[in-house]
Amino acid sequence: MSSTTDDSINAFISRFTIAGAATGPLAGITFGAKDLFDIAGHVTGCGNPDWARTHPAATLTAPAVHALLDAGATLAGKTHTDELAYSLMGVNAHYGTPMNSAAPDRVPGGSSSGSAAATAAGLVDFGLGSDTGGSVRLPASFCGLYGIRTTHGLISLDGAMPLAPSFDAAGWFARDAATFARVGAAYGIAVPEELPPLRLMIATDAMALASAETRSAIAPLADRLQDRLGVAANTVLSETSLAGWREVFRICQAAEIWQTHGEWIRANSPTFGPGVRERFEMAAAITPEMLEPAKAARSAIRSRLREMLGLNGILILPTAPGPAPRRDADEAGLNAYRNAALEMLCPAGHAGLPQVNLPAGTVDGAPVGLSVVANAGRDGLLLAIVRDLGEPALS
Repeated sequence: MSSTTDDSINAFISRFTIAGAATGPLAGITFGAKDLFDIAGHVTGCGNPDWARTHPAATLTAPAVHALLDAGATLAGKTHTDELAYSLMGVNAHYGTPMNSAAPDRVPGGSSSGSAAATAAGLVDFGLGSDTGGSVRLPASFCGLYGIRTTHGLISLDGAMPLAPSFDAAGWFARDAATFARVGAAYGIAVPEELPPLRLMIATDAMALASAETRSAIAPLADRLQDRLGVAANTVLSETSLAGWREVFRICQAAEIWQTHGEWIRANSPTFGPGVRERFEMAAAITPEMLEPAKAARSAIRSRLREMLGLNGILILPTAPGPAPRRDADEAGLNAYRNAALEMLCPAGHAGLPQVNLPAGTVDGAPVGLSVVANAGRDGLLLAIVRDLGEPALS
């Protein structure tokens, strides 16, 4: 069981212990919960001091957390998040940037930054996060972890701060495949004992967006997947461009975010850090004339991806364009990376699909990941693939 009071990596906003049940699939192990999830008796700060100041302590614990406690896991505290989860890099102007133990000179990714950092450093056995536009998948890739964005709606987000509700999904991180699977069992995700025949597809347009070094680093794991699941067929996600899909995502997500948080922002004039402030300003400027065609385009994307995957289709693609940006990168550099990453991350969000990051290799000494995506509700297939692959040999 991972457990320590040391937090020299700045993964936690608050440390406390809530013991889990004596028995269950997670008995004897620990976790951290992203500070978007309510814990009875604790303020949910959501990465922003003004949010914490204007919200009382929670009276109930979020069901997603309760399920883990009931399954035997012990909660070790609340972990850092980017401000109101509206970022992907893990940089927080108020609370600092958690350390990426796998690459200490690089950012950990966000917005589930603290849960990823705590897991990577061995402070906890696994971390609970949420994923709207990549907030579990990207930190998992950056920190060399298993990470899953579950099917939209599969795990309750009651008692968790919403960002863009039609995109928001729960997820978790683990360092090893066995622990990763145990968390899935705690959430009642059924995993087939044997994999059925699957159709493996390589998303070539997403693959082309990764750096040559990243494509080379993830190739051995992609080959192992083909050996295990069958020879892959090449496919393209978008018949136009993934940059266009990213723009649809930007508009639809931002409109929901402003609908969710605009009233609080107008009432409290909170202080946001660089990047986050500009994104909220952009969200406030989304008009119905911008939103309606974007919603129609999203619906078409959703239909295309779900039809493409069918019952037993599996897509593979790079999780990110490359390794994490360096900690000293300026805001322009971080934003450029964020935009590039969203072209790969937005498809699953558009269609509400489950996606798992597999630790796949390293570039310049920093982790990079390979993703597997299944159709909605087929999370168990992805967990079975992780189980059957075993631990990867990283290079």
